[in-house]
Amino acid sequence: MTDQQHPPTGGCPLRAGSAGTEAVPFYGAGLSDDPARLYHTMRAQYGAVAPILLDGDIPGWFVLGYRELHQVAGNPELFARDSRRWHAWERIPEDWPLMPFVGYQPSVMFAEGPEHRRRAGAISDALTAIDQFELRLICERLADGLIDDFAGSGEADLMTRYAARLPLLVIAELFGFPHSEVPALAADIVASLNADDGAIAAHQRVVARMRRLVAAKRERPGPDVPSRLLAHPAGLAEEEVVIDLLVVMAAAQQPTANWIGNTLRLMLTDDRFALSLTGGRRSVGQALNEVLWHDTPTQNFIGRWAVRDTQLGGRRIRTGDLVILGLAAANSDPLVRPDFSEAGSDGNQAHMSFSHGEHSCPYPAPEIAEVIAKAAVEVLLDRLPDVMLAVPAEELVWHPSVWMRGLVALPVEFTPAYSPIPAMGTRPGDGAESSPPFVRKAVLLSRRQHPCFGRCFT
Repeated sequence: MTDQQHPPTGGCPLRAGSAGTEAVPFYGAGLSDDPARLYHTMRAQYGAVAPILLDGDIPGWFVLGYRELHQVAGNPELFARDSRRWHAWERIPEDWPLMPFVGYQPSVMFAEGPEHRRRAGAISDALTAIDQFELRLICERLADGLIDDFAGSGEADLMTRYAARLPLLVIAELFGFPHSEVPALAADIVASLNADDGAIAAHQRVVARMRRLVAAKRERPGPDVPSRLLAHPAGLAEEEVVIDLLVVMAAAQQPTANWIGNTLRLMLTDDRFALSLTGGRRSVGQALNEVLWHDTPTQNFIGRWAVRDTQLGGRRIRTGDLVILGLAAANSDPLVRPDFSEAGSDGNQAHMSFSHGEHSCPYPAPEIAEVIAKAAVEVLLDRLPDVMLAVPAEELVWHPSVWMRGLVALPVEFTPAYSPIPAMGTRPGDGAESSPPFVRKAVLLSRRQHPCFGRCFT
């Protein structure tokens, strides 16, 4: 999925919808500034299910209630994923801003029933085969490499130079992309998210690279995700593997990047996570979980389509109606979380941030994303222990999107580190072999065996 940016439109946040009923325009300036307040206002006026208007005043239903969202996501026979069920297609222009979310593709994302289980099961098996310890080493090595690029400057934008880049580099390695192709792949993925004339061409280049990769893995399999999908008993066709890998990569890149950025923001702005001589900071794991409750990267998700007329949250939903999953709103539902405080998030992982049901993030994708995000935050704090915001916290700007929650930039400053730490797990030929063996051994000890590290960061 891509993070859609919309031009300012102005106007009252609540106004009459096209059908004559009061509806919430779910687009335009200001909606993403304070999403918690927006959801509180909508819940107070409409309850668990609210009528909304998407770009172009296209109507839909927004699910704010935790139980109602659980019902929608857990009942694919009644609320299905195939967007061709939508009754509003005659009103949707080809250049509709939300087309990347709803335009049908023969991928696992829009598959239903046995076909979805066949393809999602293959993806789950291919991801489950990833060794978690090896994954952590890969994440540390790549994180160290990114930090090396800016450690000597004493300042950096952690979104563009770190958080936005690390997930893609990890996914590229897990997919077995040749190292020589990764820089161009990363550039094209960034370009494909821009709202300009080059976005489509960049996306087409990403698709072409994935096709070449899958064809190469068919000829010479390796210990990677594409090879495991091709060899899976589900018997996926080559084009099915290509399109499903693109879905996995898109689903992993921006949400994980925002999870990293939002967690770093929390740890740099909240005194509970400050490291002091009187006591260690609260853990990175606690910060990651808190972000999923309060600033979850995927705020809202399109969507489900009603298979038949039904009732939901006191609303009559008609066949073919579009239903939007309000993941962040459900996380703050006072009926299930009357004390929606940061302290109330400790150890509670019943959030809806990864959705629910058979179309939620396939196991173990959330765990893989957590390994990447946790390693990113821990390595950065390990390498740059005095890192701090370079601007007041209130000057940080969120992307103007009601779909994703992420910062435009996260500028920081720190004491320059002119002697970068050798990257963990660096391979021969990557430039770290010039470091004396005793230096690399010391790094291993500091990262893996020093007792303070385990207490501060796990």
